[in-house]
Amino acid sequence: MKKEQWILPYMKKNRKLLIIVVLLGGLTVCSAAFLMYTSGYLISKAATRPENVLMIYVPIVAVRTFGILRAVARYVERLTGHHMILNILSDMRVRLYRLLEPQALKLRSRFRTGDMLGILADDIEHLQDMYLKTVFPGISALLLYIIFIAALGCFSWPFAGLVAIYAAVLVFLVPLVSLLVTRAKNIELKRGRSRLYRQLTDAVMGVSDWIFSGRQNDFIRTYEEAEDTWLQIERKRQRFIRWRDFAVQCLTAGLVLMMLIWAGGQSAEGALPHTFIAAFVLVVFPLTEAFFPLSDAAAAIPQYEDSLQRMEGLRPEQEKDHPVPSEKAEAVGLQDVTLRFEDVSFSYEYGQPVLQGVSFTVRQGEKIALLGPSGAGKSTILTMIEGVLAPDAGHVMFNGVAAAALQDDISRVVGVLNQKPHLFDTTILNNIRLGNPEASDEDVYWAARQVKLHDLIESLPDGYHTSVQETGSRFSGGERQRIALARILLQGAPVIVLDEPTVGLDPITERELLVTMFEALEGKTVLWITHHLAGAEAADRILFLENGRIEMEGSHLELLQENQRYQRLYKLDAPAVRL
Repeated sequence: MKKEQWILPYMKKNRKLLIIVVLLGGLTVCSAAFLMYTSGYLISKAATRPENVLMIYVPIVAVRTFGILRAVARYVERLTGHHMILNILSDMRVRLYRLLEPQALKLRSRFRTGDMLGILADDIEHLQDMYLKTVFPGISALLLYIIFIAALGCFSWPFAGLVAIYAAVLVFLVPLVSLLVTRAKNIELKRGRSRLYRQLTDAVMGVSDWIFSGRQNDFIRTYEEAEDTWLQIERKRQRFIRWRDFAVQCLTAGLVLMMLIWAGGQSAEGALPHTFIAAFVLVVFPLTEAFFPLSDAAAAIPQYEDSLQRMEGLRPEQEKDHPVPSEKAEAVGLQDVTLRFEDVSFSYEYGQPVLQGVSFTVRQGEKIALLGPSGAGKSTILTMIEGVLAPDAGHVMFNGVAAAALQDDISRVVGVLNQKPHLFDTTILNNIRLGNPEASDEDVYWAARQVKLHDLIESLPDGYHTSVQETGSRFSGGERQRIALARILLQGAPVIVLDEPTVGLDPITERELLVTMFEALEGKTVLWITHHLAGAEAADRILFLENGRIEMEGSHLELLQENQRYQRLYKLDAPAVRL
């Protein structure tokens, strides 16, 4: 689809600048060529000792003119070219962010951190180089090739045809050979760099595990071996480039020799003044210099293709195959929302089934507690509710609409309060207002009152304009959760998922926070994911998930009276509950 291309739309949008850059590039090389041409003529004419300096005055002025013009054209070309590149990169980065932000959770499941680092840094840089090192030089060189042959044809078409064939080796054949020879190496180098990114980021994130296990030397050895393999491929590529550049220099020397022989022959026949021999020979150097970057430009094409493929892989699968109109979010509505799991099964790649035939319904206004040990599948259920994962079998639906089909609009339906909600280093007012950027100050005050935080905030010297500091370090864990809960209230989503929001809190704070949450969320559809029974009696129903199945279901009182296992589990949590 056109809208998903990363090259042509930006070139079309900046086509005027592109034309200006190409013309300025051609003007720069033409100025250099005329500078060498007039310099050669001036040196030859001066060697004949003309009787009057006025006979070489025009060449002197031309040398100065073309020398200044070359510098000015080069400066303006670089200025315009980089202005265009910055415009394109700005648009690309904004587009990349808008592509990543709505599916951040899905990307986390599809890409490792090192992959994302490679995309955000390496791939964008390659696309920048594509314009600077391939598009601009390639178009300018092709334009100059045509102008050079046409200008030479004004003197001799047979010789112009011979030079056209010879120069085509520099312009077309050498870049093609360079592309074919280095294609595999360049792709392998780029992917190897991405693997090193992955290894390094994984190691940084798990550095404590490496140190505690005493295997830090194993990691360093493995990383150095991978880096050495990458360097060996790079050395082979550099060796080929050195030989290729030597061959290009030899071809340039051959073209200079051809021009010298032709100009000398033309002068001997009287068709060309002898003062023009040096001019024709020297003009070859700036022209062939414009052809040199073409080999590197062609060799880099596979890297650009790989970058484009990786960035194209960021698109959601639904968008690639069957875009879903955003009107589906309207079909869910913002009132009377029922969350339904129907015979849902799911397993991760190369893993055991996580969910097996799970079915339950959370109706509007119900509060359901979903319990289970670690690894039982609670996080997978949350991920499906967020639309990040689709079940292998069965359905996850809001009022009959599949969660995965809601895509970017899922935040209008579901609000999530997780274990460690992020608070930004700004004011309390701004942090709460993140739930609804259009909310007024009074709306923010209302949300703070609902979570019983208003009085505390008002007691602060700066009130709602108090900075929460980085990651919310200004406040305790329970206070951070209340700020995040106020944010969710402003969001206005009808379905709220509480993902173990009291983990790490002391029993008294945990109990108080649970009471506050259930009071503030009265009338909302609430799915409370937890791993122990403190406060479970506040839920309308309890679902116990184990081995991928719902093993127990019922109200707290029903399970406490009828299920011996639940009685034992509740007894284990009893000390925390009594507090």
